[in-house]
Amino acid sequence: MSAQSQAPNILFIMYDQLRFDYLSCAGHPHLHTPNFDRVAKMGVRFTNTYVQSPICGASRMSFYTGRYCASHGAQWNGFPLRVGEQTLGDHLRREGMACWLLGKTHMKADAEGMARLGLSPDSEIGARQAECGFDSWIRDDGLWAEGPDGFYDEKRSPYNEYLKSKGYPSQNPWSDFANAGVDEDGDIASGWMFRNADKPANIREEDSETPWLTQRTIEFIEQAEGAWCAHVSFIKPHWPYIVPAPYHDMFGANHVPAASRDAIEQDDPHPVFGAYIGNKIAQAFQREDVRQKVIPAYMGLIKQCDDQLGVLLDYLEESGRLDNTMIVLTSDHGDYLGDHWLGEKDLFHEQSVKIPLIIYDPRPKADATRGTTCDALVESIDLAATFVEVAGGKVPDHIIEGRSLVPWLHGEVPEWREFAISEYDYSATPQCVKLGLEPRDARLFMVFDGRYKMMHAEGGFRPMLFDLKNDPEEFHDLAKGDAHQAEIDRLYGYLARWGRRLSQRVTRSEDDIKAMRGRSLRKGILPFMYDGSEVPDDLTEKYRGKAPADYTE
Repeated sequence: MSAQSQAPNILFIMYDQLRFDYLSCAGHPHLHTPNFDRVAKMGVRFTNTYVQSPICGASRMSFYTGRYCASHGAQWNGFPLRVGEQTLGDHLRREGMACWLLGKTHMKADAEGMARLGLSPDSEIGARQAECGFDSWIRDDGLWAEGPDGFYDEKRSPYNEYLKSKGYPSQNPWSDFANAGVDEDGDIASGWMFRNADKPANIREEDSETPWLTQRTIEFIEQAEGAWCAHVSFIKPHWPYIVPAPYHDMFGANHVPAASRDAIEQDDPHPVFGAYIGNKIAQAFQREDVRQKVIPAYMGLIKQCDDQLGVLLDYLEESGRLDNTMIVLTSDHGDYLGDHWLGEKDLFHEQSVKIPLIIYDPRPKADATRGTTCDALVESIDLAATFVEVAGGKVPDHIIEGRSLVPWLHGEVPEWREFAISEYDYSATPQCVKLGLEPRDARLFMVFDGRYKMMHAEGGFRPMLFDLKNDPEEFHDLAKGDAHQAEIDRLYGYLARWGRRLSQRVTRSEDDIKAMRGRSLRKGILPFMYDGSEVPDDLTEKYRGKAPADYTE
């Protein structure tokens, strides 16, 4: 039996904006997540996993390509992934594994590039280019906001169509029902307003977003034939922070931890950090009444995600598919929730850039690691490499910049990276304008070696530096003084090494290059010889013998 025929299917599940520490298996004191814990007991929980960018679109493009943001170029939401960039679908199909999307990608097609090359979005290759290389089973990016200039998302919403079919009387039931409650006067209490976060969403729980996508996933698996990878991408627990009953009041103010922040962080802050502390979302989460409304709703959304994960796991077990399905649970970034005086994501504190990652490998070689944790420095781009190896292929390391996690899953200790990198392009934000920067200079880089974490900021700013061994809360920016210049210099050395990586020679692999050496000789390209004795006779055979005619006379 070939390696390919033994490959398990891959259920690649992503939860949007799920913090690494909001799971009971990660030590959360109040939020019980038995189904995430169930997968952790079946597999390996990676405890030091970092995204390549702490923003939805850029992070996802790195997951899907296996490449750093500086390599694929789609560094912000709405920045198109250029035509021709290879993705999971391209790599896995070569190994005979289909690659499907269910839910969110936050990807924008390179329409200009497609038009330049004559690629119709209605063609198979054009559709895949427009969907990050996936075949789309059901795509719904899940933010059906509407303002004076129209909808935030220009595509159709299968979820909205589903709600209409269930009788919800609205042109945008996602907004009016799934993400809104009802106030005391019978008016819409929109989930966009934090004051409404403690209200139950005005929707039957079984019709809300997470159960809806769970059922679509089961429908997909029921009909799937052959080897497949299914990227199931849930919009929750991403805002709007509102959840249907009974999840809306499972948690209260007594479950809200004190914000992890210190006044010293606001004392002469790094200019970029200071700009983010002053933005609207940060100012909202600096209010304790906001945190006490939002965090219980956020926990309720996670609890619903856990319950629906249980539905999926039970289905796989009862249908006999669990023994042939790799399960991957992760997120595209975290959520500050008021820690470090911030809301949302964007910067490189653990709450934002670190993500949960749990992998269940059903194959017997993984038996020795079941129920364990791994503290190796993992990057989100490692999943692309992992999936290619699981599908039976050789990782094309001239394209995919991540490293396969299979050795860790199978109890091996491979040679591994010394540092992790994350990038953030904030050129499209008000913070760029506030700092008076040109878009090209509004870029941040994180270098983390497992203890020291440095943030480099383009635009002439000083770095930031944290020692997570002695300051795990990341309160004390050691770059404010000069006592740690040696560590800063060392981390800048890592950043320089990373910057010199070979990332754009994607059309020829190392093996290709080795195999092509000397080929031109055998095709008659023989420069710099004196009399032909320098090479074997067979290479000069076409250049010897009697002349067919003599035109020199």
